[in-house]
Amino acid sequence: MKLLVVFAHPLRNSYPRAVLDAFLEPIRAQGHQIDLLDLHEEDFDPRFTQADHAHFWGGDIPEEISAYQKRMDAADRLAFIYPVYWWGMPAIMKGWIERTFSGDWAYVYGEGVEDRGKAGLKGLLANRPTLLLGIGGSTERTYRRYRYDDAMRTAIDVGVFSYCGIRDVETHLLFDVEGDENADRREAYLDDVKQVARAFIAPDRVPRDAKAEHFAD
Repeated sequence: MKLLVVFAHPLRNSYPRAVLDAFLEPIRAQGHQIDLLDLHEEDFDPRFTQADHAHFWGGDIPEEISAYQKRMDAADRLAFIYPVYWWGMPAIMKGWIERTFSGDWAYVYGEGVEDRGKAGLKGLLANRPTLLLGIGGSTERTYRRYRYDDAMRTAIDVGVFSYCGIRDVETHLLFDVEGDENADRREAYLDDVKQVARAFIAPDRVPRDAKAEHFAD
């Protein structure tokens, strides 16, 4: 199995990095191949450029974006690990999706660019197990009360991944991790993350359907 892990945090000595290491530990132990895409380490530019805009309307794809797409095409499973900023992904990860999930690769309207606004959408990405692991500072009660967790699943699981053809998406959120008083919680979460990783790569894992689950709620 080959796993592409997209990670977004600028500091090596950070709790999100510890979460990343905990997630990768059981996967490495089983000998699976890991392609770690550390967006800060790779100095990714999240800004949608003039070249991206031209590609959006049918022009050539920027070379660096083509390289990211090939890395994603080569993966059997995907994982995105990130701190939650304002109830969503950090700008660098959102920008990676905006630039990389481009038309005629991630999705298409009708037969191509000329059918935008006229024909229906078709997702083009191969459906494969995809895991989203968000690290939040707020309490679980806050997420539930304001339904931030539901909003994130609607916007990301369904609005991005299912939209593009990847419906087997599972989301895990870690809550209330900030401050010295939550040190024990942070440590316990690392064990939970290892369990999440083991379940994610298990041969008997049951596929999910984020879009169907969304409309069933």
